[in-house]
Amino acid sequence: MGKRSVAAPSAGIAGLALMTALTVTSTASPAGAATCPASTTCPTTVTFTVNAPDGLTITVPDGPVNIGSGAPGGQISGTLGPVTVSDQRAALAATWVATVSAAAGGFTTGGGTPAETVPDTAVLYWSGTGTYTGGVPADFSPGQATAGDAESLNVSRTAFRKVSGSGVNSATWNPTIVVNVPAQAVAGTYTGTVNHSVA
Repeated sequence: MGKRSVAAPSAGIAGLALMTALTVTSTASPAGAATCPASTTCPTTVTFTVNAPDGLTITVPDGPVNIGSGAPGGQISGTLGPVTVSDQRAALAATWVATVSAAAGGFTTGGGTPAETVPDTAVLYWSGTGTYTGGVPADFSPGQATAGDAESLNVSRTAFRKVSGSGVNSATWNPTIVVNVPAQAVAGTYTGTVNHSVA
């Protein structure tokens, strides 16, 4: 009879203590939770990330591009095809400058002798006004808006630029190449390279 009177109260107290511990644990607040009194604003900070998909790129026509023909001492003029700068950086202040130049050595035919060469100083470029082609509106500026603004490609020239704006957008222009054919130029198909870049 002594065993029964001692064992029963001990088990009951232990069980009650365990139930009390479980009850306290189950009602505790999650880590980092905000607790606010009634009738007040209870804030939760939310974050998300906007990614810039492709950065800054320039697309130029696939060559060779034939801009026409002309006689020695005359002029040849033709459009190069659309050049597009796409700005996908999604920056707050995203400006860029597209530049253009001719490859060193000018345009040559045959063996590239002086009589078979049209120097890069005789090759001119004008961008035209261009067009905004998508995305967030921005302020663009052509390098050479009209034929009277044409510049030789013997040095790097500004073809087009984005003056101001944010977000993603793109601009396209169709530049004209003008060749002042030297009087001593021989007959042939002349080949050279017009190089664009953007930064």
